[in-house]
Amino acid sequence: MILLPLLFTGCAGTRYLKENEKILVYQNIQAPSNVDEEALRNLYVQRTNRKILGVKFKKIHIGIPLYVEMYYLGLRKYDRNKFVRKKQRVQAKFDTLISRTHDLKRRNNLQFRKQKKIDKYDSRIENGNQFMQWGEPIAIYDSAKLHGTVDRFTNYLFAEGYFHNRVTTKVSTFLRRVSVTYKIETGAPYIIDSLIYSVRDSTVLSILKANEAESKVKVGDRYQEDNLSDERERIDLMLKDKGYYDFSRQYIDFWIDSSILKNNRIALAIHISNPARRGYHKQFTIDSVRFTTDAGVMKKGRERQSRTYRDIQYNYFEDLYSLKILSQRLFVFPGNYYNRTNTFNSQRQLANLDAFKFVRIIYDTTGGRFIANIFTSPLERYEWSNEVGLNITQGFPGPFYNINFKKRNIFRGLENFELNGRIGIEGVASYSDDLDVYASTEVGTNASLIFPQFLWPMRDATQIRFGKYNPKTRLSLGYSFTDRPEYKRSSTNLSNTYSWENKRSTQYSLALTSISWITSEIKTDSFAYQLRKLDSLGNYNLVRSFNPSFVSSMTFGITWNRDYGTTFDKNAIFIRAQFETGGTSLNFIDPSIITKRGLQYFKYLRFNFDVRRLNVINKWSTLAYRINTGLAYSYGSNRSLPYEKFYFAGGSNSVRAWRPRRLGLGSVPPAISTDATEDGTFNYQFEKPGEILLEASIEMRRKLFGFIDGAVFIDAGNVWAFRKAVQEEGNSQFNPQTFYKELGIGTGFGLRFDFTFLILRFDVGIKAYDPAREPGDRFVLDKMKFLGPFADEIGENEYINIREPVIYNVGIGYPF
Repeated sequence: MILLPLLFTGCAGTRYLKENEKILVYQNIQAPSNVDEEALRNLYVQRTNRKILGVKFKKIHIGIPLYVEMYYLGLRKYDRNKFVRKKQRVQAKFDTLISRTHDLKRRNNLQFRKQKKIDKYDSRIENGNQFMQWGEPIAIYDSAKLHGTVDRFTNYLFAEGYFHNRVTTKVSTFLRRVSVTYKIETGAPYIIDSLIYSVRDSTVLSILKANEAESKVKVGDRYQEDNLSDERERIDLMLKDKGYYDFSRQYIDFWIDSSILKNNRIALAIHISNPARRGYHKQFTIDSVRFTTDAGVMKKGRERQSRTYRDIQYNYFEDLYSLKILSQRLFVFPGNYYNRTNTFNSQRQLANLDAFKFVRIIYDTTGGRFIANIFTSPLERYEWSNEVGLNITQGFPGPFYNINFKKRNIFRGLENFELNGRIGIEGVASYSDDLDVYASTEVGTNASLIFPQFLWPMRDATQIRFGKYNPKTRLSLGYSFTDRPEYKRSSTNLSNTYSWENKRSTQYSLALTSISWITSEIKTDSFAYQLRKLDSLGNYNLVRSFNPSFVSSMTFGITWNRDYGTTFDKNAIFIRAQFETGGTSLNFIDPSIITKRGLQYFKYLRFNFDVRRLNVINKWSTLAYRINTGLAYSYGSNRSLPYEKFYFAGGSNSVRAWRPRRLGLGSVPPAISTDATEDGTFNYQFEKPGEILLEASIEMRRKLFGFIDGAVFIDAGNVWAFRKAVQEEGNSQFNPQTFYKELGIGTGFGLRFDFTFLILRFDVGIKAYDPAREPGDRFVLDKMKFLGPFADEIGENEYINIREPVIYNVGIGYPF
């Protein structure tokens, strides 16, 4: 009842209007389907006020005008002079401290702190206090801004090839509230009828014609200014890859003539002028390459040594690096034309070695020569780092401590040695008790040796060719230990992994060898009983996962990432595929070598495919979605998977309406013997390992104010088995014809606190469709309840109207 009046306050801000002022409450665009309306909306000179829980009803945006109220709340308390006085006091205080300090390092630190505080007060003086910056003033209708929007629309449509477009407006006023509708008439588009090259330099002309198929402008296309900009960029980069070091975009121009043709056809000429002084465009050939490995290092009384390797002159005070490895990461050589792509690839691949503070390639054209100077400065050979924080994965928060040690260039072949240690405590739900939470302690250490090449017998020429792919070989030895109230589990792992990248967006990895020795100790009789009981059902196999085990595998993975996780203001995509084969090596040796030592082994095939996408709707809202699938098939005498190779559904990074690892299998009820616990809620005490995984999520993210963002989401998913259990209620086996009926569906909402250095996430998951219930009782959205009791008791252990408690998730970072 409290929210009801607020929902209809789409125009409540009128109380902030002055005499003769009106509020802009609605803007609409009526345009043909071939016009990008979102692009036009981004051109509004004036915008309506944003609202929380907003919906559009006819010509009014109904919702809570939180941002307007927030702005005027801050305005009522805003005193500009107070911030001016605070700024002056801060300046005086720091100026006094700086004048009394003679230590250069402390002076610089004080200068930095002073500037940081001054920037803060400048922001308050110019933009208001924090509430004013989080909010926004009322959108007062301004006819001049309306005409400005019309001009922007007209220019945009002209740039899109609609030279004779027409934009009209309809302004409606009701009780000091203004609605504006923009009607777009594009007219017929202008089409490129002919393409002409106006290039006096014959060499440049021949290069253009040889690469004409890659042109961004083609005969028959609609005229678009963005395509002309893209073509200018393409020509500039292409010629710089052909040796034209001093070429620039200013030499490229486009001439358009629509007078010589009819029926909205135009002739387009690409004109490239010559430099005024030289009269032609010069192709630069590299005369020599000079590589200084320790730029910025000074040694009194000493001069740098020089050594030539593969026609490159290396200069250094100390011979610290393998010139063979350095040369594999260089693609700039004497006698070759200047090439911009090779230059940047050389910088990037040298930086990938994790050996240098900076990498710079500077070309010297003085004296009629063209010399490539490469400067690098070494990083510290030893590096320590410590990290203390709060561990939030699939359970309850707990502290952790990480320590990392790195030694660079350990064998003087640009190899790096890394040693990592971690200890953490996390609250986890008891395996055998649905309500209790216990501390789980995890300890791990890992030692890795990373080589900047493939450790594989191959010729030097082949290693050189692979240099542009950032090849690495990682040899790792690790140990992990988990201590829970029910069991202890340790794993020792040895692996050999090759990694490389085709482009900056595509990475490959091949774990040619991964061997693990796993031991477990069951600490309670009740947990051992539950494992045997689960095993009797025929398809859980968890009891075997707690036997001493030997696990060997080979894994190949491909990751394609276009801006995902690096930016949130443009569309991005992430795709990862991974294939793993376990126990393959045992096909070529006698498995009794393993079994004689009291170890069981596993043979399996495992595949995972994960797709994530981020679509930017506008500067406030983004839509993110994900599809994650997996298959894991065991074969051989064991017919089981290692525990770590099962798939699970549910949790803060999966289907958030279910507790971690508790969704599934299929339509099997969550409890073993009964469907409900003593308080009437369904029993989710057991983890649900599956062999087939299918889950999907869609999430709308929206900026609220300051560092706080909001989200609403829908998740769906489940896990299944390949084989049907001997005894079970429901169905755990995957069926292509009915699996969609067994998808658990949840929805919910959440907040994201963006502190720049980390994103803290809080989500509320609500079950909508529970496949574990009886077929006629699976829609459970109307049964949600935030607080107990969760059932109405009508008799001893008899319940009606069992409610579904919401699930609260806390996490670091986005769920996907």
